[in-house]
Amino acid sequence: MTAPACPSFAGYRFPVEVISQAVWLYFRFPLSLRMVEEMLAFRGIVVSHETL
Repeated sequence: MTAPACPSFAGYRFPVEVISQAVWLYFRFPLSLRMVEEMLAFRGIVVSHETL
């Protein structure tokens, strides 16, 4: 059995941790992309809802 591969987001503007957090928030909770944008902004991550 092989170990799961780490997701590769090569070429993306944001680090893996930021992308993973945004995807987790969007799918885990009933949030809109604008709400995810606001939650990330509260944590100091400036991203547009269009980017998400």
